[in-house]
Amino acid sequence: MKLPIPGQPVRGSKTGAPIMALLDLLGRSWAMGIVWHLYSGPSTFRKLQDYCESISPTTLNKRLKELKDSYLIERTVNGYALTEQGKELYELIEPLGSWAKIWAKNFK
Repeated sequence: MKLPIPGQPVRGSKTGAPIMALLDLLGRSWAMGIVWHLYSGPSTFRKLQDYCESISPTTLNKRLKELKDSYLIERTVNGYALTEQGKELYELIEPLGSWAKIWAKNFK
């Protein structure tokens, strides 16, 4: 799967609307989990692998590359970390986590 780029066809959008490119990227296995985890601070590859439980090293490397190429994370001396854009993204999406907990009560 190639990197979703705004303005180019992506999953769910022939025109590559920016929101659709972002949702394509974040909808990939563990992409959102990596962003969520890194909001608490930098993490090494090994710690990310532990956090992501069953993720293979190949898939983790692929997600990290995609998130780096999308300017959401960067490699630092302390491991992988969110960029300023990555932090902004988390802060926009975090309220959905709270909303989802309320929504989930409908299924109990």
